[in-house]
Amino acid sequence: MDEPKSLPSEQRWRSNTYALLARLLSAPPDADLLHRLETSAAPLAVNPAPLPLAWHDLARAAGKTTVQAAADEFRVLFIGMTRGELLPYASYYQTGFLMEKPLVVLRADLRVLGLQRQERTSEPEDHIAALCEVMSLLISEQQPRQAEFFQRHIAPWQKRFFADLRQSAAAGFYRSVALLGDAFMTIESQYLSLPE
Repeated sequence: MDEPKSLPSEQRWRSNTYALLARLLSAPPDADLLHRLETSAAPLAVNPAPLPLAWHDLARAAGKTTVQAAADEFRVLFIGMTRGELLPYASYYQTGFLMEKPLVVLRADLRVLGLQRQERTSEPEDHIAALCEVMSLLISEQQPRQAEFFQRHIAPWQKRFFADLRQSAAAGFYRSVALLGDAFMTIESQYLSLPE
């Protein structure tokens, strides 16, 4: 998907960060992505804010892991033998069960936005990666309903999910993904709460 040339740099950065989170939370990183992450860190200020610190931590973690180690970690966290250690779904975090009312509400909102699940996708739409992908799309298309979508479908549970991911004994590289997700979502929550 090509981003509109008129998309301001701040909005492009938001869209790209959501896209990165969607990519990392839907599948383990390949060698190219690990390399790009490792070389992306800017020098840190003396007293860095949480978001630059999280980016730096992710770059460092990308340099320390391997494709196989990241894949093994992803499998333990999100796939497992019968299920992963974490269930990254809005329904689960909000009701304790899968395929519940949050998914029904989300599907209705996605229909209004003209979006639907791709046929080759096996995950329900309330997976954190899918929600990040939708936010990336809404931003890149400059849709006005970004704040509403975030508040209804991501804000109520993302903090608990990223905390669980960060605290998982199985998380190494993905602990850094959790730090980035938490720091970024904190900024997003503040940004999307601003009056238009």
